[in-house]
Amino acid sequence: MEKQYYKSTGISLILGSLLIILTMVLHPSGGSLQKIIATSKMITSTHILAICCLPFVFFGFYGLTKKLTNAYHISILAFIIVSLGLIAALFAALFNGLALPYFLSIHSEKLTENLAIIKSITSFSFAINKSLDYIFICALTVAIFLYSLQILQLKTNEKWIGLLGVFILIITVLGIFNNFVFTSLLGFRTFTFSISIWIFATGTLLIKSK
Repeated sequence: MEKQYYKSTGISLILGSLLIILTMVLHPSGGSLQKIIATSKMITSTHILAICCLPFVFFGFYGLTKKLTNAYHISILAFIIVSLGLIAALFAALFNGLALPYFLSIHSEKLTENLAIIKSITSFSFAINKSLDYIFICALTVAIFLYSLQILQLKTNEKWIGLLGVFILIITVLGIFNNFVFTSLLGFRTFTFSISIWIFATGTLLIKSK
């Protein structure tokens, strides 16, 4: 019964990671208000896809937490942190991917005459989204690091997954200190692709669990 549970949560992590990658591949680049309006359907679709992947990732991390739980319960702390990150991702997708395109679409005909007000509202929306993105990035980085420390203690041939998690933390910290913009499309794609590889790998680890 437990083996089947780990298999289902592992498959969930793999599916979630693939959906994350697909989301970032399809995600259009930013631009002017006119460009956002013109690509609003694509923006909305990719963010709906992003929201859809969150339950799969959440369920998968729950299985990973159960697999790695020991006397110190570090994996439970990691699960709490990753949950906060996923909640931040949900609200970021809601604000920037659903609410903002909808808001601009309904005001598209009066864009010029209300430009100052609309720019203020969109700037506020972007500021919230940037803050939520950083919460997501920091939370996932720390959670993956904590999970990776637990994986390194397992008697398994998959210790490279733990080393990859430590590597992600080091690269993220170096990026922050070198002013790498993680909230740009390139920066966010780089981060999400790296964690997707780790999530996919942990999914295979769970599937192989006995």
